[in-house]
Amino acid sequence: MPVLPLVAIGFSGPVSGQSLRGGLASMQEQHQRAIDYDYTFTRDSDHVRRFVDLGLLVPLRGNENYVLDDEVSFGYAREEVRTFVERLSRQYRGACGEILVVTSLTRPKDRQPRNSSRLSVHPTGMAVDLRRSNHRPCRAWLEDVLLHLEGQGTVQATYERYPPHYHIAVYTHEYARYVERVETERRLAADSGPVVADEGPLPSVVRYEVRSGDSLWTIAQAYGTTVDQLQSANKLRGTRIYAGQTLEVPVGSR
Repeated sequence: MPVLPLVAIGFSGPVSGQSLRGGLASMQEQHQRAIDYDYTFTRDSDHVRRFVDLGLLVPLRGNENYVLDDEVSFGYAREEVRTFVERLSRQYRGACGEILVVTSLTRPKDRQPRNSSRLSVHPTGMAVDLRRSNHRPCRAWLEDVLLHLEGQGTVQATYERYPPHYHIAVYTHEYARYVERVETERRLAADSGPVVADEGPLPSVVRYEVRSGDSLWTIAQAYGTTVDQLQSANKLRGTRIYAGQTLEVPVGSR
């Protein structure tokens, strides 16, 4: 597995040995999980609307942190998927300043693209696709968090290239328990100061590995800080940085 450029201080779940490559085994696991949940694979538009009427699928309307792309045919998913998108997008925007773009949610069998797998769980409403950012630090942050959540056993995530996006199957039962646990921990820790306990920790400082083309300005913009803060945190006298260098980045310090 390639070394991820972002390492968030305080991540509790091990990510070694994991990747976002997906593959047949990953699809089989997602499919079996949908069967274990006794989820129905919707057949067509009428079937989706019936599930919406029954409250089994809920609407995702977007907010200040995420939007639905025009290509989303049905803006509905399982309730836990909506919770996942809302929590993740809030933290994603806080970490890198971008709005998360959802490109697919529930997709019945007759609306599946030609290149989709017969094992796809999109017809069940337990999957969401997210557009891949053009901004390298945002990609690094999101991939790190997805690996963290995989380590917690709450999602299965795959990077797909055509078009570039992340396919995420949310293990709804496990994810609901995860959210309940972190919210309980948040309440218990409230007396000791502010706590962030969303999809992955949002630390006050992250370690970022510089890549070719990066500058202090682009890194500062991605993490809501300033060039001066980066220079101070890393004891830099100038603005020159080099690929492979590790910087400590004070998140949201501007």
